[in-house]
Amino acid sequence: MTTPSENTPPPIPSIPLTAENASTIAGETSIGGLVRDATAHMSTLLRAEVELAKAEVTHEVKRGLKGSVFFVLALVVLSFSFFFLFIGVAEGLAVFLWRWAAYVLVFVVMLVVAGLLGFLGYRKMKALRAPTRTIESAKETVAALRHRDDRDDTP
Repeated sequence: MTTPSENTPPPIPSIPLTAENASTIAGETSIGGLVRDATAHMSTLLRAEVELAKAEVTHEVKRGLKGSVFFVLALVVLSFSFFFLFIGVAEGLAVFLWRWAAYVLVFVVMLVVAGLLGFLGYRKMKALRAPTRTIESAKETVAALRHRDDRDDTP
C-alpha cells in the first residue's frame, strides 16, 4: 500500500509515530515523561495487536461459515435421498411380503433406529459435566479481588 510518488508505506493511524528521534526526545523530556510515553506506546501497540488478531479471526470464521454452508446443503440432499432408499427397500421387500407389510416393516425399523440414536444422544448429554476447574478458578479470582482491600501490605 505505497503511493506511486513515495516508496514508504502510509503510517498506521492507531500507532503514534513521531518524527523526532530518541536522542532529541531524551534531551527534552523527563524520565517520567519518557515512561509515560513508553506506556502509552505499549498500550497502543497491544491494542493494535488485539485488533489485528480480531480481524484475522473474524475473516477466518467468515470463510469457515461459508464453507460449512456447503456441508449443510450436502446433508440436506443426503437426507432427502434417504427417502428414496427407504422406498427402494420397501419395494424390494414387497417382492416377498404384501406391499403394505413391507412399508410398515421399513417404518418400524426406522422408528427403532431413531429411538436408539435418540437414547444414545440422551446418554451422551446426560454425561456432560460442568467445567469445575473453571468455576473454581473464577470463584478464587472473585474472592481474591473482593478481599484485596482486607490485606495489610505494610511491613
